[in-house]
Amino acid sequence: MRIGIVCPYSFDVPGGVQNHVMDLAEALIGLGHEVSVLAPADDDSPLPPYVVPAGRSVPFPYNGSVARITFGPVSTARVRRWLARGEFDILHVHEPFVLSVSLLAVLSARGPVVATFHTAMTRSRALAAAQGMLQLVLERITARIAVSELARKVQVEHLGGGAVEIPNGVAVAKFAGVEPLPGWPGPCAVGSGGTLGFLGRFTEPRKGFPVLRDAFVSLARRRPGLRLLVAGPGDADELLGEIPADLRDQVVFLGLVSEPDKARMLRSVDLYVAPNIGGESFGMILTEAMAAGAAVVASDLDAFRRVLDGGRAGRLFPTGDADALADAMAELLDDPDRRAALAACAQQVAATFDWPVVARRVLEVYATAIEATDGRVMHEEWAG
Repeated sequence: MRIGIVCPYSFDVPGGVQNHVMDLAEALIGLGHEVSVLAPADDDSPLPPYVVPAGRSVPFPYNGSVARITFGPVSTARVRRWLARGEFDILHVHEPFVLSVSLLAVLSARGPVVATFHTAMTRSRALAAAQGMLQLVLERITARIAVSELARKVQVEHLGGGAVEIPNGVAVAKFAGVEPLPGWPGPCAVGSGGTLGFLGRFTEPRKGFPVLRDAFVSLARRRPGLRLLVAGPGDADELLGEIPADLRDQVVFLGLVSEPDKARMLRSVDLYVAPNIGGESFGMILTEAMAAGAAVVASDLDAFRRVLDGGRAGRLFPTGDADALADAMAELLDDPDRRAALAACAQQVAATFDWPVVARRVLEVYATAIEATDGRVMHEEWAG
């Protein structure tokens, strides 16, 4: 099958949707399909061979974060050339309502279109206000996928229809069994030591890093040798500036890391902590930490609760409560058997999210969409 996949967000910066698209493409290629991905990126960016750059991106505030997208006449022309060259059996767009190349691809498509929705916004004035324009896009979409129940709820409440729920996948083989970073995780004994991990934009409010920072400071005061390993974009001085001077040596900032080093980082911690305070529809970093064999402590967000099987595969704490987080981390750091049991359960759960398993479910949606359209050109007046 010839498959075209469109990502609305720039491949020049890391992100959950970008990683999802790359892993899905590689899983489909591994299953014997021909895949091309179109995404915003500079023409000289180092990209996988299956990715076609759609041009330079610009920052755009979206869902409590800042997305880098591309739009306009040049992007439209690139989208149409890519579609014409690809002659795809199926077009799979991600987040088609974002003002970027996914939306342009939907409006330029002449065959079956599958759309994946990642965002969970239970209330949205923007969606309500743009209902007329969104309806034009929806008419071009043959089948919809939502990565979580919350993302599916958006379809039902705001967009007048449902979606097949297929979760984000995780490339289990990339995370399981890799070597930790040199010197990590270090000693962890009752009342002392232990390594905590955080990966993400520590400056982004919804990621909740201040909750973890306050819990770390509180716990480090009574637990000598406790360390915090942080990876992601940002400035080290800004990160350490909010840590008391006498504890800064116990915080290590890796900055942006490659995918292989991300796996090694996740293998280097006793506890992976996800202190997010909202805006999450799934929690890809949780499944990656689970696949790497880390015990997980996470905010009691609905999305995280679902990934962690109601707390069976990870320890949940009340969202935004730094004191409760400190207590949960202390409890697990002092109980290696409990940590091991959580990690073992987490790896079993992560296996159900393995990309070859998830990709086969996506292929079933492709087949349904192709059968539904029977090769017909749809809505030619909108295809330009």
